[in-house]
Amino acid sequence: MPERRMTQDDQRAPSARGAEVLRQEAEAIARLGERLGGDIGGSGDAFGAAVAMVLGCRGQVVVTGMGKAGLIGQKISATLASTGTPSFFLHPAEALHGDLGRVRQEDVVLAMSNSGETAEVNMVMGAVRKLGVPLIGLTGRGDSTLGRYADCLLEIGRVEEACPMQLAPTASTTVMLALGDALAMAVLEERDFGPRDYAIFHPGGSLGRSLLRVDEVMRKGESLPLVTAGTSVADALIQTSKTPGRPGASLVVDGAGRLAGIFTDGDLRRLLERGEFAHLERPIDEFMASEPKVLEPGDLAVDAHRLLRENRIDNAPVIDAEGRPVGLLDVQDLIEVGI
Repeated sequence: MPERRMTQDDQRAPSARGAEVLRQEAEAIARLGERLGGDIGGSGDAFGAAVAMVLGCRGQVVVTGMGKAGLIGQKISATLASTGTPSFFLHPAEALHGDLGRVRQEDVVLAMSNSGETAEVNMVMGAVRKLGVPLIGLTGRGDSTLGRYADCLLEIGRVEEACPMQLAPTASTTVMLALGDALAMAVLEERDFGPRDYAIFHPGGSLGRSLLRVDEVMRKGESLPLVTAGTSVADALIQTSKTPGRPGASLVVDGAGRLAGIFTDGDLRRLLERGEFAHLERPIDEFMASEPKVLEPGDLAVDAHRLLRENRIDNAPVIDAEGRPVGLLDVQDLIEVGI
């Protein structure tokens, strides 16, 4: 039999089907969004009640679900944990064989099941009710066993799956994920959880580096090159050369310990290029930059890098609220941490 040649319609069919799946799932999320602020659970602002339950939780948010819903639950739990809400995922089958002992009365349980009749989930919910642990139920059917168990019901309603057989969880799990993200982000805003809080939970990779603070990178303590006003340039150079890390600048302080200026390797190079060797014995105050660009300890390192780059400088003093130098940021320090 001769080989059948693929037509242009055949080639287009998979992408057209893919686009249809995306459309169906996007519409399912949009429909849920329209209900979110009103009667998503059938009894007033259930979503707001769920946010309040998570905010009031003194323990951890325990997320549980079976199969595809469980996989979505793992992601929701991870999002909660990374945005300031302690959380862990509890597999229903493992819970029935001892892991239920991880749940405490100060916890809140978020149980997920589209049908609301997943046997393992409902067996766990029965035990949770006996323990007196508050329960948020996320399901497609409010009249289900899970819906009746729940103290707070987040009912997504009937969601038509994007599967042509209406069997594989597709649109329903997408809606669950979106609603879980909405819950986590609403809680985040109520906590006033900001970038610096986020950095604490994301120390690794490019994300962590982008959220590093200046005080985590700067030179401080014995590595901070401080000289007092009136010190000669030569003595300042000797003192700085003995500083660990061989910094590229000296920070000059006045009698009260406040920053008076900065003298950099570049300033020294310009003196020597002009042949002004005699000036090395003169006070450093005459040659320092008396109004340098400064940073604060809590500034983000990426913002500090931008300041150095835009002003074409390699060093910047880090000062406290009283104007006292507490650190020195060198461009090499930023390069070492990958910024």
